[in-house]
Amino acid sequence: MKADVVIVGAGPAGLCLARSLSGHGLSIRIIERQPEAELTAPPFDGREIALTHASQRILEDLGLWQRFCAKEIAPLRDAQVLNGPSLYALRIAAAAVGKERLGCLVPNQAIRRAAYGAVSECPDVELFCERTISELSCSAESVALRLSDGTVLDARLIVAADSRFSETRRRLGIGARMEDFGKTMLVCRMAHERSHEQVAWEWFGYGQTLALLPLNGNCASAVLTLEPTEMNRVMGLDDEAFAREMERRFDRRLGRMELIGERITYPLVGVYAERFAGLRSALLGDAAVGMHPVTAHGFNFGLQSQKRLADTLLGALRQGRDIGEPGVLQRYAGAQQRASWPLYQATSLLVRLYTDDRAPTRLLRNAGLRLAQNLPPFKAALARHLTQLAR
Repeated sequence: MKADVVIVGAGPAGLCLARSLSGHGLSIRIIERQPEAELTAPPFDGREIALTHASQRILEDLGLWQRFCAKEIAPLRDAQVLNGPSLYALRIAAAAVGKERLGCLVPNQAIRRAAYGAVSECPDVELFCERTISELSCSAESVALRLSDGTVLDARLIVAADSRFSETRRRLGIGARMEDFGKTMLVCRMAHERSHEQVAWEWFGYGQTLALLPLNGNCASAVLTLEPTEMNRVMGLDDEAFAREMERRFDRRLGRMELIGERITYPLVGVYAERFAGLRSALLGDAAVGMHPVTAHGFNFGLQSQKRLADTLLGALRQGRDIGEPGVLQRYAGAQQRASWPLYQATSLLVRLYTDDRAPTRLLRNAGLRLAQNLPPFKAALARHLTQLAR
């Protein structure tokens, strides 16, 4: 069986790339280990995705945005950064750049469902679910694959989009820098007594990091990051005790809190691939760059990278070039590195600085927030960056 492009991984990044490439005369195959039912109706995974204005436009162009229910979209007006027990906060306001909101929040579950829905309507895209790669070899002429069910594929290009722990990346012989932050992140939805006023919180406490993502009404996605041992204790609490625990951790600033639904945990690991393209191959999404979630760049950057790859491939196609030739793929890889490396490094530096609880660092953190709060041009630049990321 022949194909022009094989995408490994039917997550949002892989599905969005398939949708971007569809309709241009390419045959596209997607390999996914999950059953198709998991793509049609993905389970709730606790993650709320902060989308920029630019990301919203990309999703509109791909036909995903129109598939969200109104109640799934929550406006994100402003953001604030807090440090330790201080009431002082750096406020990043959308109004500083003439906008009503920084962006919006949409459940990852809804994005996955919409992405599958959009791709399922593309006649030039075929999904191979409940299958993995058994054999993979790339040559100057083509990519040869054998799947776990015995299916043999011959392709012009393979794209790895199968998570930051990508098995395809390893099979392609591409290494990655793994940064284990030694922490566990818990996500859950909480109802609370006082209004969040559609403001997101990033609260670097001592011994913990908290985030609050404002949903519609007096409801929010709460994110708690702790060392694994302490997280095990928190996860062992019953729902009532957990609600009181979170209420205390948020210093009762939102009044009484109650748990809605389940609690889900994830290990915090950052990933940066040694290169983003190889012989008739390219990396996409978390398989290329898996960022710490503290700055909420992950999905927005993944959405931007799939657009960058799609634009590069389609540009080559219009010029009559082979989409798998080294020059085409290196153009994507170079642009991806220039866009991602400074952002990845800055995010890692921010995490190290704001999770270091030694006394001198605490003072530095407080001083930094106060300095930033009193520099309107700096705050406006932050707001502009948040609203325009992934343009």
